[in-house]
Amino acid sequence: MTSESPFKGKTGLIRVWNAFFYSVDGFKAAFQHENAFRQELLLTFICIPLAFVLEPSAVGRALMIAVLFLVLIVELINSAIEAAVDRISLEHHLLIKRAKDMGSAAVMIALINVVVVWGLVLLG
Repeated sequence: MTSESPFKGKTGLIRVWNAFFYSVDGFKAAFQHENAFRQELLLTFICIPLAFVLEPSAVGRALMIAVLFLVLIVELINSAIEAAVDRISLEHHLLIKRAKDMGSAAVMIALINVVVVWGLVLLG
C-alpha cells in the first residue's frame, strides 16, 4: 500500500517543466479570480520602480522588493487555502472561518511588513 497520491506526476526535468506551467496556471487563476491579488500586484508594479527612484542602498532596495514579493506569495497561499476550503464546504463552520481568518491575518502581517521595511529603509 502506498501513501503517495495516485495523481503524482513525472519526475526530473519533466516534472520541473510541468510545474512551471502549473505555476503559470495558478498565477492566471489568482489574477482572474482574486481581487486582492490584483490589487497587491498593482501595488508591486508601482512600488518596484519607486524603490529604484528613491535610491536606497542596494541591500535596502532588495529588501523593499523582497517584501513586496512576500505579500504576493502569502496572498497566493491564502487564496489556495480559501479555494480548497470552499471546495470542501460552503457552509458556515467554525474551522472554515478559522482557516480563512488565519490566511487573512497572514496577508495583513505581510502588508504591515512592507510598511515597516520600507519605513526603516527610507527613514532609518
